[in-house]
Amino acid sequence: MLQKLNYLKETPSQTAGPYVHIGLAPGAAGFDIYERELGWDIAGPNAEGERIRVEGLVIDGTGSPIKDVLLEAWQANSKGIYAHPEGGGAVEEGFRGWGRVITDFDTGEWGFDTVKPGKTPGRNGRIQAPHINLWVVARGINLGLNTRIYFDDEAEANAEDPVMNIIEWERRRATLLAKRSEKDGKTVYRFDIQLQGQDETVFFDV
Repeated sequence: MLQKLNYLKETPSQTAGPYVHIGLAPGAAGFDIYERELGWDIAGPNAEGERIRVEGLVIDGTGSPIKDVLLEAWQANSKGIYAHPEGGGAVEEGFRGWGRVITDFDTGEWGFDTVKPGKTPGRNGRIQAPHINLWVVARGINLGLNTRIYFDDEAEANAEDPVMNIIEWERRRATLLAKRSEKDGKTVYRFDIQLQGQDETVFFDV
């Protein structure tokens, strides 16, 4: 005798927030919980290499900045080594290469200080251009979005990068390039993240 199968309904998706920053970036919400916040300076004071600042906006499909976004960033040091047992070698004391920041509640701007990363080994021994990995989460985003920050003054390395070369259209590759400038005597890279629209940032299925 055949039994009728009863299928369970799919559970609703749940987005992050609106209070995600309290648990993940409490300092920005006015809670003095951690001795040192997890973001803002990713490299630490002992890191070698060129000091840079990375900043930008997260922009929705209407062109408006989103003001309650959390971003996690991780990167290699200036020699292309990650702070991990399998990262390829030793890193400077205090170098984490990882941080967590949120957007400003009024302007939507985000930013952190670090050192420019070096080239890193990829799959099959292929060398990757200097880059910073980003994970983006906010209300309305069911699954965190993964992308990368490459640097517009690393044209030769970018042209040979195996991940960049997966992207067929050059216009789409350009959405991963942070633009270099100088501000108050500091090197600043601008990287705006477009969630939807014609110039939507490339996101990766990791």
